[in-house]
Amino acid sequence: MHVTLVHVQVKPEHIDDFITATRLNHEASIQEAGNRRFDVLQSPENSAQFILYEAYTSAEDAALHKETAHYLAWRDRVADWMAAPRQGIRYEGLFPKG
Repeated sequence: MHVTLVHVQVKPEHIDDFITATRLNHEASIQEAGNRRFDVLQSPENSAQFILYEAYTSAEDAALHKETAHYLAWRDRVADWMAAPRQGIRYEGLFPKG
C-alpha cells in the first residue's frame, strides 16, 4: 500500500477555510478506485497544524489522485493559506494489506 503523510501548517486566519476546502477534497478522494484511506487530522495542541493521511493501493493510484479535478482545485485553493510549504512523507503500508 502506498501511504503519504502530508504535513500542513496553515495560517491561523485560514484554518476554517482550509478545513472546508479539505473536506471537499476528502469527500471526492475517498471515491477514487485506488483509495484506501484519506484521513484529515488536526493537532489538538496547535489548531493550525494538520496531517493528511493518504493511502492508495499503488503508487500509480496515488499519482492518478494528483491529476484529479478535485485535487487540483484543492491544491490551488489552499496554496496561499499555508504558513509553510506542505511536506509529504512517503511510507510503505504493511498492515493492513492494501
